[in-house]
Amino acid sequence: MTLLACRVMQRSAAATLVALLSGCVWERDAVDAALPPTPAAFRAEPSRAAPSVAGWQGQFGSSELTHLLDWSLSDNFDVAAARARILEAYALARSTAAALYPQLNGTQNAQRTLTSGTSKFAYPPYSSSTSTNYSFGLSASYVLDFFGKNQALAEAAQFNAVASRYDRDVTVVATLASVANTWFNLVAAQDRLRVAAGNIKVAQDVLNALNERVAVGTATALDTSQQENVLATQRASVPPLEQIVEQNRNLLAVLVGQTPGTLSIRGGTLNALKIPRPRAGLPSQLLLRRPDVVSAETRLRAQKASVDAARAAFFPTVNLSASASLVSQALSNILNPQAIAVSLAQGLTQPIFDGGNLQGQLENNQAKETELLEDYRKSIVTAFSDVENALIGERLTAQHEALQKIAVRSARRAYEITQARLREGTIDVVTLLSTQTALFQAEDQLIQVRLQRFLAAVTLYQALGGGFSLDDSPLESVDGDPTAANILPAAVR
Repeated sequence: MTLLACRVMQRSAAATLVALLSGCVWERDAVDAALPPTPAAFRAEPSRAAPSVAGWQGQFGSSELTHLLDWSLSDNFDVAAARARILEAYALARSTAAALYPQLNGTQNAQRTLTSGTSKFAYPPYSSSTSTNYSFGLSASYVLDFFGKNQALAEAAQFNAVASRYDRDVTVVATLASVANTWFNLVAAQDRLRVAAGNIKVAQDVLNALNERVAVGTATALDTSQQENVLATQRASVPPLEQIVEQNRNLLAVLVGQTPGTLSIRGGTLNALKIPRPRAGLPSQLLLRRPDVVSAETRLRAQKASVDAARAAFFPTVNLSASASLVSQALSNILNPQAIAVSLAQGLTQPIFDGGNLQGQLENNQAKETELLEDYRKSIVTAFSDVENALIGERLTAQHEALQKIAVRSARRAYEITQARLREGTIDVVTLLSTQTALFQAEDQLIQVRLQRFLAAVTLYQALGGGFSLDDSPLESVDGDPTAANILPAAVR
């Protein structure tokens, strides 16, 4: 390389370094300025009380539900797969970090060679020869990471490994919510079956009473036909509800890692359960509790490290290598000092022209960083929106249930009046049918509204991050490996 070429390379590298460093500072400031503002409080709950979401699994008053939720943490297939992805990510991080350390390899070779006589002599007699060669050696190599390329790649892999833990927590929260919602749907269907059974009995009693009136001439066949329609409608509502119970029982089996048909679910009634009222706390606290938000932030940090690695690829790579070996044609002389052979080497590689490959990789990583930044911003805004919507749903479903209870009481009172008139023989059959239908529908609707209250409570817990403390998660140790978190540098941990 000529002196002019060396000077051009030096100036180009210096100019590139200044531009890249200044660009790095600008991008970090731009990231901080691009984050959405955090509201001071949630509009649907202006209280600044500390959040109360931990241990929500046991706050509904059902030991069966609590057992199913705990069971899903250990046996759910999605959670198990998420744990495996953590191990994959940490194994990849260890593999990537290996480039920061010297590489040492040992060699051993024994070679016996037969050389043909014709290759040594042009004229006969030809005489073949045999030789033996033994060698034992060590070779070491190390890449001087002057510009931090390998360090940046290792940090990116380590951040991705950390993000896999938060992804696991996202899966855990979603699984718990699925188990709870499925169980509540099953119990609500059981309640609706009990109400349907009671309504069938009532409709049958009314039909019997109308048949008695037909016998004495105070009612007509049309009256009994209309009542038979009411009774048939109530009976027809039973199979779909039984289907809901059985299908949700099978779904619960899958969620806890069991074969459908092998899991016994007792169920119960929504009326015997408690509806907890969690506190949302401050929006700023939410950003630390939502695993999806923390995962998005961690992946953004990983991509920033990838951008740093792509920048460092523009600069020279210095390789150091050394080897030492014992070589001898006789195994008895292998330990002789004269058998020692040593080699030292140093190499430098500087990209000069690659057709835009490195520049393309840098721009690709920068674009990916911008994409992840937008994903991070969206996760923050979505988290605030989820909590606001969940708080609104929790409050309005409670109001809906209170109003529906009033509707049920009114419908029941109207029906009791029609029953009294039926016994007196002064009832209008049209009014009777109307009050029956209104009562049946109101009672069924009340169960569905109460179900929505439980689903809203689960949604709120899920929106608040699931109640897990990400720093003290019981799953923080990966499958009992206490060293899993120790591969990260102190700055990352």
